[in-house]
Amino acid sequence: MNNSVLTIMKKELARFFGDKKVVFSTILLPGLMIFILYSFMGSAITSQYTVEEDYKAGCYIKNLPDDDTLQMMLNENFSFHTVSSDEEIKQAKKKLQQKETDLCVVFPENFMENIAEVFPVTSNALPPEVQIFYNSSETASETAYQTMSGILNEFEGILSNRFDINKSDGVAYDLAKKEDMVGSIFSSMLPMLLLIFLFSGTLAVTPESIAGEKERGTIATLLVTPVKRSHIAIGKILALSIIALLSGASSTVGTILSLPKLMAGAGELDGAVYSVTDYLLLALVILSTVLVLVTALSLISAYAKSIKEAQTFATPLMILLMLVGITAMFGTGAKEELYYYCIPAYNSVQSMVRIFQFDVTTNTILVTVASNIVVTFAGMFVLTKMFQSERIIG
Repeated sequence: MNNSVLTIMKKELARFFGDKKVVFSTILLPGLMIFILYSFMGSAITSQYTVEEDYKAGCYIKNLPDDDTLQMMLNENFSFHTVSSDEEIKQAKKKLQQKETDLCVVFPENFMENIAEVFPVTSNALPPEVQIFYNSSETASETAYQTMSGILNEFEGILSNRFDINKSDGVAYDLAKKEDMVGSIFSSMLPMLLLIFLFSGTLAVTPESIAGEKERGTIATLLVTPVKRSHIAIGKILALSIIALLSGASSTVGTILSLPKLMAGAGELDGAVYSVTDYLLLALVILSTVLVLVTALSLISAYAKSIKEAQTFATPLMILLMLVGITAMFGTGAKEELYYYCIPAYNSVQSMVRIFQFDVTTNTILVTVASNIVVTFAGMFVLTKMFQSERIIG
């Protein structure tokens, strides 16, 4: 690598890493805050939408059938109180609305005798109806309703017992592999998050490096030195890419570590199912993506007159990247046609989806990286021309 390019890179890196506060806030703090925030969100979601395993829902029951099997099933899941009058049921409903109890069940009179009767298909007679009142705004009540419905459906099956479903013990009926579950979740969430993290890291350093130097007047001093403008552009882009990669990596690690809690119960959700090759391919895609993002923001910063103006001009790009990232959540997988992998940012998302879904192909990765490098060199050329323009830099 040319000595002048290395000199520019060293200057940029020394300026950044020389300020410990900036290093902490740009690289370490994002990952730490994301881990704390996502972990807290996951715990909050879990506590809001689940109940404790040993929790027994409170339930008022009228006309409880005298059946040992049914009462045993209810005892295992509910702390129930039998009532006998409509007035007591009215009070139980009021308690439900006030979230003082979880369920109110009304069996019809002579329930066991009525269900013993046979109702032909052609008969107009209706089977007995069990009424279950609950409060869907309360998690415990909603869960109790689902539990009660399941118990009654199971009890109905016991009475007829024409056939069983998945009754054998020791048989795995769900044939989904752990890799499929992890791949489905990671491929829908991480591409968008990675794009946002990489862009955020790039936005934190690029405007200050170029627009900031214009604003302070120091870039003019740099441009009068006997260094090619192209070397200045290459040195800045490479140095800023290293910093943006570190910032994006910090945020990514924080996200992956917090995902099990964020997914509210997916306790075995981790990245251990991916091989070293998968991570290397992902790193290659991310590196080429960072080069494109740094180049784009460098062009914006070179055109802007101040850091604030550069950040304002970058807002539409951020929105566009978010929309591109969201595309990973739609469809059944990545695109097959190679021309999609020539579109900057979109090709990175599609390649990440393939990697996370264990569907990576050599052609798609090569086209993605190659197209990103071509875009980067094109951007470097334009940035060099901008550095040569007194109207833009002056």
